[in-house]
Amino acid sequence: MAGMPSPATPAESDASRNPGSTPEVASTDVAIAEAVSTVGSDPDKDTASAVATAPTPIPPPTQVRRRAAPRTAGTRVQGQPAFVLHSYPYKETSLIVELLTRDFGRVALIAKGAKRPHSQLRGVLQTFQPLSASWTGKNELRTLTDADWVGGMLPLEKTALLCGFYLNELLVKLLARDDAHPVLFDHYVATLNQLAHLEPPPIVLRKFETALLKETGVAADLTRCTATRTRVLAEVQYVVEPERGPRPVREDDAAPRVSGKTLLDMEREDYQDAATQAQSKQLMRFLLAYHLNGTPLNTRQILIDLMQL
Repeated sequence: MAGMPSPATPAESDASRNPGSTPEVASTDVAIAEAVSTVGSDPDKDTASAVATAPTPIPPPTQVRRRAAPRTAGTRVQGQPAFVLHSYPYKETSLIVELLTRDFGRVALIAKGAKRPHSQLRGVLQTFQPLSASWTGKNELRTLTDADWVGGMLPLEKTALLCGFYLNELLVKLLARDDAHPVLFDHYVATLNQLAHLEPPPIVLRKFETALLKETGVAADLTRCTATRTRVLAEVQYVVEPERGPRPVREDDAAPRVSGKTLLDMEREDYQDAATQAQSKQLMRFLLAYHLNGTPLNTRQILIDLMQL
């Protein structure tokens, strides 16, 4: 896996906001505005845009190799791989920063004094840059004690930058705090690297969206038909029920229709077919909207608004 990336989201300027609440990703973030000014189209669109038998003896338990636990000392965490997802002002000189971390998931931290001109944190807490973060505290809102830039990743520019903000907004709105997803963290790092190396954004985003729903436990098995309980057939048309999975199309279905081939392609992460790209885009928008309870994504809406100018 490539080196760790660091995410960030648009900054909010409501200093009186409750620091324990989940921040909305502001659509007026300067970095987004700069990125959008050079794009002019949706990265999803224009950039290519599931007789009893005799009991058998139970085998002896095998030793399971466990991954080393993160370094902690009481309520202190040290040197945790992390990326900034989002930050916004807190009081006069501080920030509240949402981090995506490998072993602790999404965490909210107070970066005391980070807005001061000579603060060491001021230039470090940037999105899409891999960090080594340390913090202390046992409440939902902890205190950032140190953050160091790790490096090793190319910066995101233009369309790739906007795609990065889209990833961050998805993570802020779909991930619960303090719920570790190390596999998803690695997917995030890989996705940032792919965007930085100018791989086709529609394909990169579809892969990450699918991984996000799988790793958070809300994705249905796209290869198993819920009506027949068998593998989907490439030539059959289906709709995907968000909490159940694919079933054959009915005349009154309003949900996006996708072929069995598209569902099988998505499972294999094979997006070379133009029909697979188009159908998977509509399907993922439908599934994400359902799991977001209809909450709009600001980064996507910015692009839609620009197209109407």
